[in-house]
Amino acid sequence: MVSYERLWETMKKKNISQYYLIRYCNVSSSQIDRLKKNCYVSTHTIEKLCFLLQCNVEDVMTVYPDPEPGEDGPSKKRKTSKKA
Repeated sequence: MVSYERLWETMKKKNISQYYLIRYCNVSSSQIDRLKKNCYVSTHTIEKLCFLLQCNVEDVMTVYPDPEPGEDGPSKKRKTSKKA
């Protein structure tokens, strides 16, 4: 599980808004939306944010272990459909 809570804290400390990133730094609004929802983004996006904010990766994101794997997780067998 990924959390970008530190990104928002770092942006606030550096007085950089989401609008500024979108309008002047060529960060797409869809990437900002994915970050808000704690969805996965590319390492390119993380690198770009670190460069723009002049910070380290740990100032942008935190990675936590998933609570439990879902049904499609690696520890469960996948169901296969029977052919007629």
